Amino acid sequence: MTSIKQFQVTFDCAEPRPVARFWCEALGYVVPPPPEGFTTWDDYDDSLSPEHRGAGVCVDPSGVGPRLFFQRVPEGKVVKNRVHLDVRVGTGLVGEERVAALEAECERLLAFGAKRVRLLVADTDYESCLLMEDVEGNEFCLD
Repeated sequence: MTSIKQFQVTFDCAEPRPVARFWCEALGYVVPPPPEGFTTWDDYDDSLSPEHRGAGVCVDPSGVGPRLFFQRVPEGKVVKNRVHLDVRVGTGLVGEERVAALEAECERLLAFGAKRVRLLVADTDYESCLLMEDVEGNEFCLD
């Protein structure tokens, strides 16, 4: 059986580029160079049909994390995500130290347009995590 080592996570968006900028900030990702044959992403957009223009892309500069792709869709978000990202900022931390790390990252991301939803306090099975939303309301956790 073949093992897949690379994958892309795709977000449906009303405005892909602001969502892409948010996730670049959240994850330390960067916008890659435009496709071969194009000087800028705007040049690339001009080559596409109007309904496909404005997509956003983020990549991990170390090449380890998955590529993120943000595509424009006509319909708005109406229900909870079935899949979400966990941003691992509290790995190895417990108790108050973990919550402090989650809160600090929450404050940083609020400046980029994120919304705090609620802190889920540790119980007998799980450590604390902080539920948030990106600039278009896509849920994610600080974990």
